[in-house]
Amino acid sequence: MITIEKLGVILSPTNLEFENTSVINPGIYQDGNTVHILYRAVEEGNLSTIGYAKMDGPTKIVERMETPLLLREFDYEKQGAEDPRVVKIEDTYYITYTAYDGINAMGALATSKDLIHFEKHGIITPTVNYEEYESYVNKCNTSKLNPKYHQYYNLFAQIGLVSDETRLLRDKDVLLFPRKINGQFVLLHRIWPGIQIVKFDKWEDLTKTFWEDYLMHLTDHIILDPKDPYEMNYIGGGVPPIETPCGWLLIYHGVQETTTGKVYHAKAALMHLDKPEMELSRLPYPLFSPTKKWEKEGIVNNVVFPTGSALFENDLYIYYGAADTHIAVAKINLPELLGELRKQP
Repeated sequence: MITIEKLGVILSPTNLEFENTSVINPGIYQDGNTVHILYRAVEEGNLSTIGYAKMDGPTKIVERMETPLLLREFDYEKQGAEDPRVVKIEDTYYITYTAYDGINAMGALATSKDLIHFEKHGIITPTVNYEEYESYVNKCNTSKLNPKYHQYYNLFAQIGLVSDETRLLRDKDVLLFPRKINGQFVLLHRIWPGIQIVKFDKWEDLTKTFWEDYLMHLTDHIILDPKDPYEMNYIGGGVPPIETPCGWLLIYHGVQETTTGKVYHAKAALMHLDKPEMELSRLPYPLFSPTKKWEKEGIVNNVVFPTGSALFENDLYIYYGAADTHIAVAKINLPELLGELRKQP
């Protein structure tokens, strides 16, 4: 088992209106000893914006803005800009986040050269409704497809949400690899219940036609599906992939259905460096689970939701949403984790 040191809560809600309910699920960008935090700030009424704080080292907060860094500006995000992830590729910061309009939750993109000024580029995930989604997925090699991909449609059909064409496919946990691979952008996203990969040359390639073809070949793009009891309900991308000599380290979340409700765990897997769609190994048990009061009790109980990381020497700091209320951090030894992953079949 991996040795985990939970260092506790580093950011909590305040009395400021934009973050008076919860402060969670941060995107992290490390620049030497400086760690930038772009976090989901939730105000009363479940309205989300993206806040900003800065650390000197892995845990010491030295700056925190009293207004949102990114606001809700467009109809597609009128209820929330949620769960940002941050990477820098060449000279550009890419912020992927979930845009929530009160009905639909989809992946969106913003870019920046300085983490001060931002340009929003809109929705980047498939803009298809559930009837369309089901028709495309039916064209897949269904013998290779987890039946839950059809249950996604049924899940929403049961509550009457698929007949309305304005109800679009939920696609969350969108995050980029921190560099191009073989000259292409590589992106992970989550169409329930697994994690899929997308490779493309330029952002303009992500058209509706592109996504229609992608969904008709969905089985070719699934890189991780639920496997062990700790993730059997569903999984989703977490921390942007971390490049190591052993492969790309993925820290993601797995959801376990229990008699007392869902439990969110942090999980780990290793993917091939040149072919990141190829799983090399994954831990058959959680990296860490809700055990502390701040993880077990909150807006949503029993949640650890990893979304960012920073590396100081051999110590990997994982930043996560705790019980949908706070931001906390856990520390692990990176060589120890990689060694444990390499032992797995």
